[in-house]
Amino acid sequence: METFNERYESLMRTIQQRNALADIDRINRAVNYAREKHKDQKRKDGSPYIIHPLAVAEIVTEIGLDTDAILGAILHDCIEDTDSTHDDIAKLFGSAVAELVEGVTKLTRVEYSTLEQQQMENLRKMFLAMSKDIRVVLIKICDRLHNTRTMEYQTPAKQISKSRETMDIYAPLAHRLGMQKIKWELEDTSLKYLEPERYAEITDYVDEHQGEADSFMKEIQSKIATRLSSVGIHGAIYGRIKHIYSIYRKMLSQSKSIDELYDMYAFRVIVDTIPDCYNVLGHIHDLFNLVPGRFKDYISTPKPNMYQSLHTTVIGQQGIPFEVQIRTWKMHETAEYGIAAHWKYKEGIAGGNENDFEWVRRLLESQQETDAEDYIHSLKIDMYDDEVFVFTPKGKVMSLPRGSTPIDFAYAIHSGVGNSMVGAKVNNRIASFDQKLRNGDIVEVLTSKSAKGPSRDWLKICNSNQARTKIKQWFKKEKREENIAHGKASFEGELRRAGFQMSVLQDEELLSILLKKLSFDDIEDMYAAIGYGGLTATKAFGRIRDDLSKAAKQTKETPKPVETAPIKPDRHKDSGVIVEDIDSCMIKFSRCCTPVPGDDIIGFITKGYGVSVHRMDCRNVTKDDPQQAARWVKVAWSAAENKPFSTTFEIDANDRSGIWLDVAGVLNAAKVKVSEISGREMPAGKARIVATFEVCNVQELEAIRNRIRNIDGVVDVRRGQN
Repeated sequence: METFNERYESLMRTIQQRNALADIDRINRAVNYAREKHKDQKRKDGSPYIIHPLAVAEIVTEIGLDTDAILGAILHDCIEDTDSTHDDIAKLFGSAVAELVEGVTKLTRVEYSTLEQQQMENLRKMFLAMSKDIRVVLIKICDRLHNTRTMEYQTPAKQISKSRETMDIYAPLAHRLGMQKIKWELEDTSLKYLEPERYAEITDYVDEHQGEADSFMKEIQSKIATRLSSVGIHGAIYGRIKHIYSIYRKMLSQSKSIDELYDMYAFRVIVDTIPDCYNVLGHIHDLFNLVPGRFKDYISTPKPNMYQSLHTTVIGQQGIPFEVQIRTWKMHETAEYGIAAHWKYKEGIAGGNENDFEWVRRLLESQQETDAEDYIHSLKIDMYDDEVFVFTPKGKVMSLPRGSTPIDFAYAIHSGVGNSMVGAKVNNRIASFDQKLRNGDIVEVLTSKSAKGPSRDWLKICNSNQARTKIKQWFKKEKREENIAHGKASFEGELRRAGFQMSVLQDEELLSILLKKLSFDDIEDMYAAIGYGGLTATKAFGRIRDDLSKAAKQTKETPKPVETAPIKPDRHKDSGVIVEDIDSCMIKFSRCCTPVPGDDIIGFITKGYGVSVHRMDCRNVTKDDPQQAARWVKVAWSAAENKPFSTTFEIDANDRSGIWLDVAGVLNAAKVKVSEISGREMPAGKARIVATFEVCNVQELEAIRNRIRNIDGVVDVRRGQN
């Protein structure tokens, strides 16, 4: 068991090595204060609690932060776990240190209904503090790193939950800040508890083949060193086996066992200047065979976390691929410690350039309009490694999450550009909205002042949290009445599906409790949120299900499926269709099955386009998905009107001369408006003709079907199912 003196002496040695200008007197006062406050507390291993904050302070020192950050690390648990207050720390150590401690402190006194909500609130507070002082999150990551190092003393359940949180949030966050060394340790240690068998398999294999690996790496290092020396380039060369989690990911992505992997080695060449980097690259490609498509230049195009290096993968005479990273010493310091390498504080001076990290602002923006669970999911995507670099027509580099589309690009420029987008060009060619962007693409957004705004379908197409948030904000602002109608229909559908009476929402006292739990001021705000996508009806109902059940028991009412009231025949006359329990909404007729009056029909509540009407026999009508079941609603044709509806016939026939003209003749004789007719040859001497035309009802349609069936050679006539 480690003692206080051992840990304190280790901290002092690290301070002397990494920060000779540190204020030792202030640090000692903070150590004594924290030791006194934590004197009755123990770690899980039985050691004094003060060991933990001192260990965190040592990691903070190792990455090069200043005295205030070291003090913040020493005191980081005082507000949370002792009777210390923000004012106490501010009086003794200064307001800057108190703000750091406050920023790191977790929200432990607030109860949340889900883990995602708790995580989001903790992260929200951290990002808010981070936008003012980046040292907050640096201390938090160092705190998590020491906790993972001592994870063996936690319960198995705690080990798994903390390791998952580390892998989902803190490792990607360390990556975003460029702290690769810490990121690797967080990932490797978390993998040990999340996948113990795979972890053991990899470590055992590496240990078993360490001799072969050392021999291979020594040979490659020697070859590179000899070449560089011969041309007068001075540099350091290091070889290593890739870290455990990286090997694990390769095994998964390539569906291979560890002994089938080849690219397990990485070499690093560190030189003095940028021209030397490119000279070394030329010599590496001369010494070894280049693997096509595996060269990346992060010097001319740095990553958003400031990482710079040349990456190339080559194959030596042994037939083993390996990666070579080439960088300067300054780039190397940035690669190891990330933003901390650039964040050189002068004693007693606050402030800095952390606001240049635009992604911090994006994270703060995105949480304002997002459900907790969606926010955590999006956060993981936005902070992970995969990125794509594309260019504006003027040559500006834009960094987007891999898998981004022109929609993501448009909203990355400005929300106004995204909202007025009507098309896009990629590499000077018209591109679809869902085209995936690739490194080096030149993207131009086509806009129009008459654009109607984004489509709800864009939420499914875009890949960045930034674009998704801005689209939701537009719908929230511009389509409130429509959102309320859609949200109400979706939420009431959830209630009906669970067997609750609609009257439950008329109990003002109960409704007030429910809205408070869902964090809304009134019921229309909740409906609107569901309508624009900030919250799903399923999640909203899930959070208050227990309260509704409890209220039903108190009134001695057992929830049971509700018999729907007859549909009133006076609504939606303009569309020719009436919808159960919805007084006003848009109606559209699905193109997949083209219903006409007289068909058995059903409605589906869409996101952004009202209710879509389908034939009951349409292949797209399925209620098996529980997420979609509540969106199917009863619809019926209104009083008969002499109004045409578009429909489609697919006609199979024996191929012969004039068959197409015969079908066109029947449609012409029926005096129907034909919008499209086309035909094509099929195998085995067959032909298929597709005709789209307008009829007033199913009786007229069947009459036309019978006439077409009587045409010589026609085998089958069926309704279209796109």
